[in-house]
Amino acid sequence: MSANALLAPAIRTFLSFCRIEKGLSANSLDAYGRDLARFQVWADSQQSDARIPESIRIYLDSLYKSGLSSRSIARHLTALRGLFQFMASEGSIHADPTALIGMPRQWRNLPRSLNAQQVDDLTDAPEAATPLGARDRAMIELLYSSGLRVTELCELRLSDIADQGRVLRVTGKGNKQRLVPVGSAARDAIQRYLHQGRPKLLKGRGTPYLFVTARGTRMTRQRFWQALRQYGKQAGIFQNLSPHKLRHTFATHLLEGGADLRSVQLMLGHADISTTQIYTHVMQSRLRKTLEAFHPRA
Repeated sequence: MSANALLAPAIRTFLSFCRIEKGLSANSLDAYGRDLARFQVWADSQQSDARIPESIRIYLDSLYKSGLSSRSIARHLTALRGLFQFMASEGSIHADPTALIGMPRQWRNLPRSLNAQQVDDLTDAPEAATPLGARDRAMIELLYSSGLRVTELCELRLSDIADQGRVLRVTGKGNKQRLVPVGSAARDAIQRYLHQGRPKLLKGRGTPYLFVTARGTRMTRQRFWQALRQYGKQAGIFQNLSPHKLRHTFATHLLEGGADLRSVQLMLGHADISTTQIYTHVMQSRLRKTLEAFHPRA
């Protein structure tokens, strides 16, 4: 069997390792699987060993020539690094061939957030008197109140609500758990949904999940995204409204209110403070505008 043919079983074993040992989410596993499958197809077409640094550089260059963004190429390289580090630890190869390959330089776009009035308009958009509206308002309030990822929001269970709704136990990336405080507006919206909305949606059916559909199944990311877009249009927010934008808004408003970066990191569930530090650019930008607007000698 050729060296490149050995990649296929190694990729399968690595993905199983990521699922069982590392506890990666289904979304992360899908992304890893797609990127590594693309690499496998490319490797099968090559005469030289695809596991050497020069081959990997050629592959990454082919991705660049195909029009992929720097961010997408960096994601591919991350998947390859994980694979080859795993193979090296298992003794399948002598060393990680990606160790000396640098990440492509990426432009870091400042996260765009909603202003306070837009948040108010958005949370008021769902008709809270209906079961679906009560659910959607609770989800939007909770997303803005806690900065959850949309997958974390949809996978919340009733048992994750603690301290009379003041705290959530959230299971994030890598199956890591964290405690997230919940604001009073979100608590009130959740209580209304639990008493007036959820029982009418379930109609006697049982499920451990907090947010459910009219069929009694767990709310999905895709369905919530569609609902959020629709409410955004009702609120006059037409451009690129997504659950992730509400997560950005949560972090930005906290920092504008005086929160420290470390606290925001813990609430967002970022494993590394460097991920949260993108928000320092937001603060610098806002502070500069404040200086220019109000300082007499700016």
